Amino acid sequence: MAFRRLSRWAVLLPILIALGPTGCGSGEPAGAGAGEVTVLAAASLTGAFTELGRLFEAAHPGTTVRFGFGSSATLAQQIVQGAPADVFAAASPATMKTVTDASLASTPTTFARNRLQIAVPAGNPAKVNELKDLTDPEVKVALCAEQVPCGAAAVRALDAAGLEVTPVTLEQDVKATLTKVELGEVDAALIYTTDVLASGGRVHGIAFPEAGQAINDYPIATLATPPAGDLARRFVDLVLSQRGRDVLTESGFETP
Repeated sequence: MAFRRLSRWAVLLPILIALGPTGCGSGEPAGAGAGEVTVLAAASLTGAFTELGRLFEAAHPGTTVRFGFGSSATLAQQIVQGAPADVFAAASPATMKTVTDASLASTPTTFARNRLQIAVPAGNPAKVNELKDLTDPEVKVALCAEQVPCGAAAVRALDAAGLEVTPVTLEQDVKATLTKVELGEVDAALIYTTDVLASGGRVHGIAFPEAGQAINDYPIATLATPPAGDLARRFVDLVLSQRGRDVLTESGFETP
C-alpha cells in the first residue's frame, strides 16, 4: 500500500495511510475547526471509510483524517501496545473486545455487517460452483488466518456445512486473501462480499447458504481520551448517520 503522506505514527502503524482534503460535501454540520483524526479500521472497510474520510474532511475544513487499514486483530494489538489513535472500527466483536477489556475504548456500537462469498478468478478455471467444491484436493484455496475475523467467519461457515478444507495459504487479512485470487495464485477463497465488489470484476463472487451462519458484526468506538477529542466523536457520528449507512450499503455492507 502506497503512503500519500508520512506521519509520526509510521513506526507503530506501518500500514497508516493519509487522506488529503477533497471537495465533496457530506450533509453533516461543519465546525470543530482544524485538526487530525486517526482511524484504525479493518481492511475490508478500506473503500467505504476512505469515502467517509473525504466526506468528513469536506464537512470540517482544515481537518485531516488519517487511516490505518489492516487485520482487526493486528490493529487491536497495536492499540493495546500504545499506538496513538482516535477511533477503532473492527470486523468482529472479538477483536474489539481486546481493546475494551484493556479499558482503552468507549462502549462500541455495531454499525455494519458483512458476509462471506466464494471468490474465484475471472473465468473460474477450476469450475468452483459451491462450498463443497473447496474440499477437492485439486482446488487451491486461500483462507484468512483463523485469528482474524474473516478467517473466524470461514471456520464457522465450513463448520455449519460440515466440511473440511485444506488451504494452500492462510493470509493475515482479507485484502491479502483477495489478492491471491486476483493474481490467479489460487482457485478460490472465502472473502467478504464487500471485497468481491471492491475487486471491480477481477474476481467473481459465489453466494452460499452457510454464509448466513457466519455473518460478522462490525463495531466502532472512540478510543479512551482520543487526541482528536470531539472530532473523533464526530467521525463516529458520521459513520452511524444515514449518510454513513448509505456509503456502507453502496460498498456491499449490511447495516443493523
